[in-house]
Amino acid sequence: MHADPALDALFLPFDTGLLPPPSGGAFLGARPGPALQRWASARLTCEQDYRPTAAALERAGIAPVQDELAPPATFPTVLVLPPRQREQSRATLARALRLAGDGGRVVACAANNAGARSLQDDLEALAGPVGVLTKHKCRVAWTEPGHVDGARVDEWLALDAPRPILDGRVLSRPGLFAWDRIDAASALLAAHLPGDLNGRAADLGAGWGYLSIELLERNPGLVALDAFEAQHRALPLLAHNLARFAPRVLVTTRWADVTAGVDDRYDAIVSNPPVHADDRTDRPELGRRFIEAAAGALKIGGRFFMVANRHLPYEATLASLFREVRLLVDARGFKAYEARR
Repeated sequence: MHADPALDALFLPFDTGLLPPPSGGAFLGARPGPALQRWASARLTCEQDYRPTAAALERAGIAPVQDELAPPATFPTVLVLPPRQREQSRATLARALRLAGDGGRVVACAANNAGARSLQDDLEALAGPVGVLTKHKCRVAWTEPGHVDGARVDEWLALDAPRPILDGRVLSRPGLFAWDRIDAASALLAAHLPGDLNGRAADLGAGWGYLSIELLERNPGLVALDAFEAQHRALPLLAHNLARFAPRVLVTTRWADVTAGVDDRYDAIVSNPPVHADDRTDRPELGRRFIEAAAGALKIGGRFFMVANRHLPYEATLASLFREVRLLVDARGFKAYEARR
């Protein structure tokens, strides 16, 4: 298990006795690690919507919830490892204060290079002066019960709400990849998708559904599409955005870690693989795992369409797994490929 300084720092106020034990509390953005295991007896309700991290919690013997905790549920302590996206982070802190109620406490932590000072400022804006402890190049801040700006909590909760984008054509929300726009790489791939695909298709890492929409609009011969996405918060938006293709296309949304493999078979697969993990660490091996998953999930003769940053060395992986690889386009810093099983 890799080091997690923010997780370690989050539990320092409890480890050192500065704060009472977090027994019966909630943990938003929970991640596994020795610091959490030390407090297993606290019976924390752990929330995690990113499938790889949720699976890691499960392997550690912790059963996380993927849907967002919300009132009327309340907890005496709410721990938070906030997401990096600012609007989502602010909304998460506001939701944590609602979950803590009038007598509860929110304890949040971030690394110094991941917005720790902004986290402290945001928590103070919501709940007044906070306690602070710094260690492991991280900052942990906690509120005192009874000092909450209710109006600002309401305002910040709305920052993370699903909303129409692209002139109302689709719904999205902060925290998803390219949540408020069409990213350039996906647009490049979409412009080079064919129109002669038939049968069953999949989108690996579907986000809010842009590539799925483009694939289905261009290919009336497709009768089913599975949209795989690691962030659970994306699934209702995917279902909404792809509902326009019913009943012609049977659409299924799947909360899944594609890097663990895909247990189905498809005639066509499309993907703009992630380059970063949920902690924003550069992880080019994720793209290779997506390519491997696609190769394993295609029927004989099936076609895989993907796009990636130009500098990423995916050609060797594609060549080793597919009988034919064709460069569709090299432009604007990206390469798009078609590979045949």
